[in-house]
Amino acid sequence: MGRQSKRIGARGAIPLALAALFACCVASLADATDNLYRAQTVVTGQGEANRTVGFAACLEDVLIKVSGALTLAGDPRLAPYKAKAGDFVRAYDYHDQMSGEAKRDEQGTRDRPYDLVADFDKRKIDDTLAALGLKPWLSPRPRLGVFVEMEQGASQYIVTSDAKQSDLQRESLLAAALKRGMVVALPSVAALQKSGITPAELMAAPVSILAPAVSGRGGDVLLRGHLVWSDQDLGWISEWQMDLRGQLHRWQFRGVTFDEAFRRALGGAAQILSGNGEAG
Repeated sequence: MGRQSKRIGARGAIPLALAALFACCVASLADATDNLYRAQTVVTGQGEANRTVGFAACLEDVLIKVSGALTLAGDPRLAPYKAKAGDFVRAYDYHDQMSGEAKRDEQGTRDRPYDLVADFDKRKIDDTLAALGLKPWLSPRPRLGVFVEMEQGASQYIVTSDAKQSDLQRESLLAAALKRGMVVALPSVAALQKSGITPAELMAAPVSILAPAVSGRGGDVLLRGHLVWSDQDLGWISEWQMDLRGQLHRWQFRGVTFDEAFRRALGGAAQILSGNGEAG
């Protein structure tokens, strides 16, 4: 596996737990909050210029992840920090997405996609959040019991932890959870059958019916969503709601990939749960 590990400001290298980042299925079992100060992005090659851009993207993700404040996404106040993002990184590593495949150019690295994984300095991130009027969300984070209905034409189904039909959506949800520092629990096919919930009934179903489907998987708070494909928008229209201490929070957006829909949904849930305001 083509990897390069660097430690910044000290001798030697810090081994990174890449398995926790690249094996998305782990996100439903391990506590994603263990890696709050770590982020990853995709870069082309291992050159300094692309790494600098990658560090900037990772810095924004880490600030959102640590605080739970999705409102930081695209915030112009981050520009001066992102310009010197490398100063916040204490270690970084690469994972070759094409490991085992033939090299495409004479050097074998110029056009190869890599996952750039960056560990950030906790004190510097916390100080930056303080300067932005925010604070780390370090209290135990609730596990989200997530129910998502996918609707495309005549096809309707709920994303589960074990059905092959929802493999892509399940992997995407778990990756989004890891990105936002959340842990999710998905219902199994058997649990859904036992609950008697159909895709068409999902958004209106009482919490008392849904909760047992994830109760054994650690679903403390329920998040549910409905994604319907729109040819007009060339993307998914998504509607989300979260039941929290008797209060129902709702938000929606349209014209995005389901990957982006899941990232925004879990980011919105984190924003509400962290006390940083409403989603959407």
